[in-house]
Amino acid sequence: MSYFHFGFGKFGAFINYTSEDANNDYPQSSMAVGEWFESPSRLRLGPSLIWLIEAMSLYYCDILPSDKPLTLLQSAAATSALEMGEAVKVVVPESVLKKRKREDEWALAKKQALEAAKKKNAVNRKLIYNKAKQYTKEYADKDNELVCLKREARLKGGFYVEPESKLLFIIRIRGINAIDPKTKKILQLLRLRQVFNGVFLKVNKATLNMLHRVEPYVTYGYPNLKSVKELIYKRGYGKLNKQRIALTDNSVVEQGLGKHGIICTEDLIHEILTVGPHFKEANNFLWPFKLKAPLGGLKKKRNHYVEGGDAGNRENYINELIRRMN
Repeated sequence: MSYFHFGFGKFGAFINYTSEDANNDYPQSSMAVGEWFESPSRLRLGPSLIWLIEAMSLYYCDILPSDKPLTLLQSAAATSALEMGEAVKVVVPESVLKKRKREDEWALAKKQALEAAKKKNAVNRKLIYNKAKQYTKEYADKDNELVCLKREARLKGGFYVEPESKLLFIIRIRGINAIDPKTKKILQLLRLRQVFNGVFLKVNKATLNMLHRVEPYVTYGYPNLKSVKELIYKRGYGKLNKQRIALTDNSVVEQGLGKHGIICTEDLIHEILTVGPHFKEANNFLWPFKLKAPLGGLKKKRNHYVEGGDAGNRENYINELIRRMN
């Protein structure tokens, strides 16, 4: 008769084997549970006892990875059953079945999401290309129209006065020293909290009154297409979930402004430049631009631009300053 004792020791799980058979050369021995799967002595036992011992090692010791013990146990039980001429039914734990089902569902969902994203990106690429082509033609037609109107006015002996710009770009040039509370509050409303921060602004009576109050602390003007493009492409950051995210991909723009029909950077540039119907949402999505100190420095921050300084309205000359600060 043989006895088996299953337990835990200092160095892991073990099985003590004791035999009263006189023909056994090793009447008593002890082995680790891991060695049991390769031990020849296990084949001398009935399949049911082998199954019991190995099942205990699986459930109570967890000595092998979760996906391998069942395979080892199944093969061991099947071998013993074939030798003894008995049939053994392998029972897979319910937790393992649930885990397999859950992983299969996750893999299927991930595969479907990737396929859907791939199809959507293929459609978006064509749409974005066509939009960019359309915007380029629109900008070129506008420039040609302006040239024609100027030539026509010159032939008649007059001058063509361009319509006033609807877009402003404001840059803060002074700090907080000796600043009164109302001016400070207006700068906060304009999102100009740091020196050399810049923002776009729509021209209307309210914004012009605010700019008049903070004029000694900022400089502003009318940006052109090149300035808007360079600012957004080089220093553009979006606001997603109150976080500052770089505009390195059209998906960032689509995630923030897709509900307004703005799905790419070219859409964003067009909305800002033309001051479209969703200018407020697009401008709020853009994080204030953090510009560098101007190349060549400033002349005199305390004086107005018309007095040889830097503060106040500089109209189209803001584009030259943007080149030096971008």
